[in-house]
Amino acid sequence: MAGQADNRAPYAKIAAHYTELIATGQLQPGSLLPSIKNLSEEWSVSTATAEKALRKLRNEGLIRGIHGIGTEVLDQPAPMSSGAQRQDRGRRTGSSWGSGEKSDSHQAAVVSAPAEVAQALDIEPGSEVIRRSRVYRDRHGIVAHSTSWIPARYGKLIPQLADSERLTGGTSLQLITQATGRPISHRIDTASARLLTPEYSRLLELHEDSSPLEAVVVMTAKFVDSEGSVVEYGVDLGGPGRTWRTESEVTP
Repeated sequence: MAGQADNRAPYAKIAAHYTELIATGQLQPGSLLPSIKNLSEEWSVSTATAEKALRKLRNEGLIRGIHGIGTEVLDQPAPMSSGAQRQDRGRRTGSSWGSGEKSDSHQAAVVSAPAEVAQALDIEPGSEVIRRSRVYRDRHGIVAHSTSWIPARYGKLIPQLADSERLTGGTSLQLITQATGRPISHRIDTASARLLTPEYSRLLELHEDSSPLEAVVVMTAKFVDSEGSVVEYGVDLGGPGRTWRTESEVTP
């Protein structure tokens, strides 16, 4: 969200800045980062803070120190992300996009609910649902093909949910919360490996000769509001050659 205050610690802001440069390719593998002394001067922080920022980048596998040379950017595996991660990211930063990510191919329509979707949303098979899909990309290619399935009743409250445009005023979950006054209370995530199908190949823009024995990671997220109603079911197909990575705080 534009204008949202950045309350992160100074070391985290520095680390996030260089994470973005690395993710977008502005800092290529083999590039050298500024020294601790130069970082502290550039960002007006202590050398301890600058060192902590570099330590965070090292712990994330983005850089390495080379004795007598400096701190080098490492080549990175292409990351994978899910709708659940994008929700978490949006809550923390105001943007659901990861570093270097953009989305395109936005499409929306009111359709009949497939059996899997109807079960997830706790509605009758064939009931009308809003299907919103988009493709997330970064410099490596497709991060994920993402589809959000939303009960059609929310379209009456928020007509733009059925429009094939990027949403304005917030994410679908934020707009639904604003319209109903019921916040999202919990989320149920799953991840599974499924054999590649012609439909998956089409959505991930793979070559038509791709082997049907290849696997694709399918990640789902079911979002439930404070009244126990399922308001959205997200399905993400992980892009080929992607690496799944998560980070969380560990409390002693």
